[in-house]
Amino acid sequence: MTATEPSYEDQSPIPNKRYFTIGEVASLCDLKPHVLRYWEQEFEQISPVKRNNRRYYQRQDVLIIRQIRGLLYDQGYTISGARQWFSGEQAGDDSGKYKQLLRQMINELEDINKQLKSS
Repeated sequence: MTATEPSYEDQSPIPNKRYFTIGEVASLCDLKPHVLRYWEQEFEQISPVKRNNRRYYQRQDVLIIRQIRGLLYDQGYTISGARQWFSGEQAGDDSGKYKQLLRQMINELEDINKQLKSS
């Protein structure tokens, strides 16, 4: 893992659902809902679906929010620095996102394996 790549190993697996409410995302990412609403304004990468005055986040949104959280809270980036990090990553390639997805899948498969062994 490089110095600019956030760590995701300590986080719980994302449930296999299509949409998540703001409360679910806040719980999954260990954030308060008002922080998520603020980050929506600051980061164009977060784009929940809005229906009936409610926000519904998709799995990719949760992954991006976790990535932002890692940059801001764990690595000490400012919001503008995190924005630059994202623009630099998107200008290059998507390998960071793929690594994150692979880590998430590995964690989920390990959890399934533990459940199967305990049965």
